[in-house]
Amino acid sequence: TLRDYYEEVGISHETSVARTPQQNGVIERRNQTLIEAARTMLIYAQAPLFLWAEAVATACFTHNRSIICLRHGKTSYELMHSKQLDLSYFHVFGALCYPTNDGENVGKLQPKADIGIFIGYAPTKKSFRIYNRRTRRIVETIHVDFDKLTAMASEQSSSGPALNDMIPEIISSGLVQKYSSFTSYVPPSRNDWDL
Repeated sequence: TLRDYYEEVGISHETSVARTPQQNGVIERRNQTLIEAARTMLIYAQAPLFLWAEAVATACFTHNRSIICLRHGKTSYELMHSKQLDLSYFHVFGALCYPTNDGENVGKLQPKADIGIFIGYAPTKKSFRIYNRRTRRIVETIHVDFDKLTAMASEQSSSGPALNDMIPEIISSGLVQKYSSFTSYVPPSRNDWDL
């Protein structure tokens, strides 16, 4: 048995009481951090709950590549690969995107891309996991165009002064209309998920 093996090699096997996360310390705190991040991402994206595993995997992926180890002053990715991570690969969970229809026989007048929603990163290759709204399937692909306008609107509304306050010479020249307010980024609604 396993206990006999432990005794044979000199391992002291101690178990903790069920449902006492306090005894697990660091691991439970990290698990709680991932679950809270996933919950926040699901709520912000207004995503259905069946995507909870995708949200946890995405939180873990970004956590492993962004949290700095204080002892070394580097992320775990930098320690393992001896290079910095390209941050342009990161995208917002629930962002609107357009995966290319490269696997289907599309005609001349058919759309070359579908409407999708970004739900994470592939675990074993450098590609994105996209929820395809038309097929209602999760696909892994690198051939994706992300909707930059909604992201820019989000950054615009949250970054302090409005764009037209920062470039008055272009506005006064008449090249840009002066708008009183900008529309902020609105994450996909329940209807956008088509469930």
